[in-house]
Amino acid sequence: MSADLVHPGHLNVIQVARELGEVTLGLLTDEAIATYKRLPFMSFEQRKIVAENIKGVKRVIAQETLDYVPNLRKVRPHYVVHGDDWKTGTQREVRQAVIDTLAEWGGQLVEPSYTPGISSTALNVANKEIGTTPEIRMKQFRRLLMAKPLVRVLEAHSGLSGLIVEKARVEIDDRPREFDAMWLSSLTDSTLKGKPDIEFVDLTSRVSTISDILEVTTKPVIYDGDTGGYPDQFALTVRRLERLGVSAIIIEDKVGLKRNSLYGTSAQQTQDSIEGFCEKIVAGNNARVTEDFVIIARIESLILEAGLEDALQRAAAYIEAGVFGIMIHSKNESPDEILEFCREYTNRGLQAPLVVVPTTYDRITEQELIDAGARVVIYANHLLRASYPAMVKTAETILRHGRGHEAAKECMSIKDILNVFDGG
Repeated sequence: MSADLVHPGHLNVIQVARELGEVTLGLLTDEAIATYKRLPFMSFEQRKIVAENIKGVKRVIAQETLDYVPNLRKVRPHYVVHGDDWKTGTQREVRQAVIDTLAEWGGQLVEPSYTPGISSTALNVANKEIGTTPEIRMKQFRRLLMAKPLVRVLEAHSGLSGLIVEKARVEIDDRPREFDAMWLSSLTDSTLKGKPDIEFVDLTSRVSTISDILEVTTKPVIYDGDTGGYPDQFALTVRRLERLGVSAIIIEDKVGLKRNSLYGTSAQQTQDSIEGFCEKIVAGNNARVTEDFVIIARIESLILEAGLEDALQRAAAYIEAGVFGIMIHSKNESPDEILEFCREYTNRGLQAPLVVVPTTYDRITEQELIDAGARVVIYANHLLRASYPAMVKTAETILRHGRGHEAAKECMSIKDILNVFDGG
């Protein structure tokens, strides 16, 4: 079990087990849970305290995979007791592996009936409706990195788009897939306000957007900090974001008037010195109240055609200065230079988590990024880019026909849009 939200169904299973003998409880780790559903609200250590104090539990052992076989062969129990709700869906193959393994020493699977009216999924939904706290949200990003091979992040630019990131979910091979966190892009925030992406929209205005998103979501937030400003300004930004419960800030190693990186060398852009950028990293780290808030350095060497070696030297220096992670950026349609950077990064023993943003090289798959050593993938502007052409098409349709009827088929119903807010 996960022991994240303990309910009467769990206690019923444990009571059945107590009647059979001494109870060993296999507690799923964050990593195991993340393979088939959302990260639990409580950490493994917190859940272990709960499990150890359930009446009748003799001992608790870590269940490090969804596959029970390694622990079964270690413990060799006479009985495995599990609710009968795993006969279908994600865990049906796990169940069969348990039966086959128990047969090796004559063990038996006991399956108490699923307790009607109780659903962990429903309880988790209710818990999400209650919301979260800045401290809990801020810690989630680190927990995700420890639990998942790749943290999947999607851009949000408003409360509504934040809800999409929060709720979007598909089933792939009977396993749910969703976004783990949201990216607050300066590009999309500026575009939404009808302003150019040159750091014109100030922190106060962007904090208003952050607040709209935090109010209606629970997933961790990564903030696009552009250049971060001067070291003293950056320190104040760190403090403010940390208080709000933002998990991370990414700053790019450029100075002067900010221009979007995808302009490349066609627009005048100046890269900061290694020493100057390291000073900013140190100032940001010193400003933090906790270690849960992290700073990630975005390296622009490939964008500005300074070369692979420059990018790698900067990565090593920024890590030495105390940065938590490295984001490597590219404007090429081919992922080749990103993959080359990843290979060399690993070969040189650099271990800070690697962040990639496949906006232009979007044919690469998440599995290919995992194989290359990337730990975080950010889909940095897709929701806003998708919304603009849809709105233009609807506006032109109304103009063309002189009424709203033809445009209605492109729009969700008023009833559906009210349901986005759960009847709100």
